[in-house]
Amino acid sequence: MSTSSIEARHAYISLGANLEDAAGNIRRALAAVAALPYLEIGAVSPQYLSEPQNFKDQPFFVNRVAALICAPSATAPGLLEDLLRIEDGLGRERGGRRFGPRSIDLDLLLFGKEVMNDPRLILPHPRMIKRAFVLAPLARIAPGLALPCGGSVEDALNRLNFRIEAGVIYQQGE
Repeated sequence: MSTSSIEARHAYISLGANLEDAAGNIRRALAAVAALPYLEIGAVSPQYLSEPQNFKDQPFFVNRVAALICAPSATAPGLLEDLLRIEDGLGRERGGRRFGPRSIDLDLLLFGKEVMNDPRLILPHPRMIKRAFVLAPLARIAPGLALPCGGSVEDALNRLNFRIEAGVIYQQGE
C-alpha cells in the first residue's frame, strides 16, 4: 500500500501480553499486522511494563501502541476482524477471566475520527482514556493527537493518577 494517498486514515492499536514470551508475542503480532495488505505500520511506541489493572494477581504486562496508516478501502470492522484473527493465531484464549492473563491482546483504539457504538466495536475504545498503559505509549508516538471525544492524549493522560519508573507504568485505579 502506498502511504501517499491523501485519503489514507490513521488508526491506533494497543498491544499487550503477560503470558509466555510476552515481548515476543507483541513482536509477532506487529509483524502480522504489518503483513495486512491494506495498511502500513507508522510509529511504534517503546515497550513498557505495566502493573495489572482490575485483576491484580497476575504477571505484569508488556505494552506498546502502534500507529497504522490505512488505505481508503480499509474499515474499522474489517481491521478489528483481522486483529482478532491475529490474536487467535498467537494463541489467545477467550472465555477466561475478564482482564486476566493473556498471550496477546490487540485493541483498536482509534480509526481516523470515527465514532462508533456497535455491539462488536466501540470507537474510540471505551476504556483508553482511563488507562495509563495505553495513553503513555500513545503520547510517545502521537503527542498532539486530538481525541474524537474531545481534548488531547496529553489532557487525558494528565487526568490519571499514575507514575512511570524505569519503563514501568504504575496506576492507581482505572
